[in-house]
Amino acid sequence: MHVFVTGGTGTIGTPVVAEMLANGHTVLALARSEASATTLEQAGASTIRGSIADLDVLRTAAGQVDGVISLAFSRDYGSTESLQQGMAEETAAMTTLADALLGSDRPLVVVSGTPWAEGRPSTEEDPLPTDGPVGGRGITVNAILGYADRGVRSSAIRLPRTVHANGTGGLAGLLTENARRTGVAGYPGDGSQRWPAVHAADAAVLFRLALESAPAGSAWHAVADEGDAVIDLVRVIGRRLGLPVEQVPEETFGPFGPIFATDQPASSAITRRALGWTPTHPSVLEDLELVQP
Repeated sequence: MHVFVTGGTGTIGTPVVAEMLANGHTVLALARSEASATTLEQAGASTIRGSIADLDVLRTAAGQVDGVISLAFSRDYGSTESLQQGMAEETAAMTTLADALLGSDRPLVVVSGTPWAEGRPSTEEDPLPTDGPVGGRGITVNAILGYADRGVRSSAIRLPRTVHANGTGGLAGLLTENARRTGVAGYPGDGSQRWPAVHAADAAVLFRLALESAPAGSAWHAVADEGDAVIDLVRVIGRRLGLPVEQVPEETFGPFGPIFATDQPASSAITRRALGWTPTHPSVLEDLELVQP
């Protein structure tokens, strides 16, 4: 397939582009800067200049390809306002791409987070939350999956809160960044809350499998580690950075505070069985051993 990818230079997008190219697909990637274009072209992709706010560019690109993977999101999400603005921009972009594919039966793969389920790991059959800090994304992704009835083979990859590579990425990466900034390896709540995780390279394989074969309107979990206790993550970070490990207020983590404090394990059993996805890369606890002082 000739595939249009947005967000192709990010933590997830970089291995997604590589995975597509390594498996016989060609890639047209959105590049918002000359540096991004150079990086993508050196990897073997062709590029089209613009950002996800350039809706005409998205329409043009979607009209040239056999399928789309939408990964781009604003880099500014440090406040509630900027997070909401980023989700609104993402909604417009996803909707534009879906509209461009109407009636074509071409695939559109979008991204969301894994849901929360009380007292157990969430599964692919659980609904996305439509309230809370990122509830707007749940509303948008549900709407995109609804395009299955309008001739779009839409599917959603639900990513865990930590997508990691080389000791960085996701909420675990934010824990590390906060520790460097404050001098304390801090954790919210009592530290027993569990977070799922996946290596970015393993997630990339699932994006390819969904593009190639996922049924219209389906949702999949890119979860390799079902749920590590936050205190275990922070202890590795504290040891690697030589910093004390301490409980800190939720507010330390800005708009993500409530998410940081939530017990949110997730399963990928259905995904593994249905799509044949098998994670092979290091776990988040192994990956955090690469954090450098």
